[in-house]
Amino acid sequence: MRGQNRHMKQASQLVNMNEHGIPEARSPRRLSFLKFPLRYPIFLLAFGPPLLRPMDKYAGVDTSQAHFDAWSIFQVGWLLLIALRAILRLSAVRSILLPKQTRSILKYALFLGLTFLASVAYSPGRIISAEYSICYFLTLICVLEFLVNAYRNPPDWMQCLFYLRLISLLLCAVILLCILIKPSLVLKGFRVLGGSVAPVDIICPVIAIISAYSFLHALESRVRSVLFFLVGLAGTLLSQSRGAEIPLLIVLAIICIGSAKTSKRSAYLFISGFMAFILLVGAIVGTVGAGRIWLVFNRGNTESFVEGSGRVGSAKFVIQYCMTHPLGMGYVTGLRSIGKLRPDLGSHMNLSHMGGADNSYMEALADSGWLGLALYLLVIGETVALGWHFAKKHSLETLAPDREVHHVIRCALLLLFYCLVNGLDASEYVLPLRAEFYVQNIILAIILGASASMLIASRTRYAFSAK
Repeated sequence: MRGQNRHMKQASQLVNMNEHGIPEARSPRRLSFLKFPLRYPIFLLAFGPPLLRPMDKYAGVDTSQAHFDAWSIFQVGWLLLIALRAILRLSAVRSILLPKQTRSILKYALFLGLTFLASVAYSPGRIISAEYSICYFLTLICVLEFLVNAYRNPPDWMQCLFYLRLISLLLCAVILLCILIKPSLVLKGFRVLGGSVAPVDIICPVIAIISAYSFLHALESRVRSVLFFLVGLAGTLLSQSRGAEIPLLIVLAIICIGSAKTSKRSAYLFISGFMAFILLVGAIVGTVGAGRIWLVFNRGNTESFVEGSGRVGSAKFVIQYCMTHPLGMGYVTGLRSIGKLRPDLGSHMNLSHMGGADNSYMEALADSGWLGLALYLLVIGETVALGWHFAKKHSLETLAPDREVHHVIRCALLLLFYCLVNGLDASEYVLPLRAEFYVQNIILAIILGASASMLIASRTRYAFSAK
């Protein structure tokens, strides 16, 4: 009963009464550029931070064993400072109140971290595995602190998405400077990959998706949305990464189809745009030739595309190994150490590509076995289910702030969908100290926090209506 009273007291702080005595959700005030990360420091993790070192600095080095440089110390120190601040703020909280669904997801994430930590016992690089396990828990602490803070005093959720986009834009500016000053930091041939400065295959799609959603739902200035969308789209195309281009195209299609369902005008615009796109593609294919386009798309190697650039062979190897070793190979270092004995797998033997599966799901399987993969899928699946519950139309109330949170959840789910599809092409979503890992955790935190805010608002309205 006391717990319920505390929840109701907290929920009542999130609403105001209008002149008719009906509860209205309170719209939080937006914070300045500098105050926002001080209030919610987890967003500072989205910076990575940028590491200004060549992409091939550790080529040929055994990344399953301990080695570091000044940039590694800076990277770990960045996470450590943010996590220590989160610990101090959590220690000042007398009681942590979170919805049952959120607590369940956090428990699965905790158990996943414990499987990573347990794998240290049989890891070929125990020091590295232990260090990355600690980094995983530090990131989880940052997520917990954000959820507790947001549950007690919800932020402007739309600002959370825009701030994540702003950080991505700043990282794009850093990449542009590196191209002008020292291209080897971010370029691989004619491909703009971002290297250890900032991975283009995550920051540019984030910019494009948030901007496209904001444009179609009029959540900000349309001129700004179009400008930022073009920046994100151009960066994704310059990466020449199929693993980024294909999921971005799918997400943009989902956004357009969802918008087309809202009104006849949107439906006409979508149909007209789709027809124009088909005509444009047909004209390009007729002019250039389908064969040449196919070769360019596959970067001149069709066989590599069919084999997933070696990912199919790597996945078969991981599955076969885990069939006889269900606990996996050891967190982060196992696949690197065992995979180097199989040069046919095409592993990337350098520090900026720690992990060798080039697939987040196979990486989780290789790191901590079938239990680790199951827990990772549970964390993702439970979060998607919770967010989808509040993203559905029948969950949307008539209050304006609720509509905004509703849009935030839907946009965050689209971002998460991109991460899940792009995870088929990259291992970094399960590896700490990688921008992809941080961005996915921030997106998960936004979904969980925004869902909790809508849950509080619904409880409050129910309580008032019962009276």
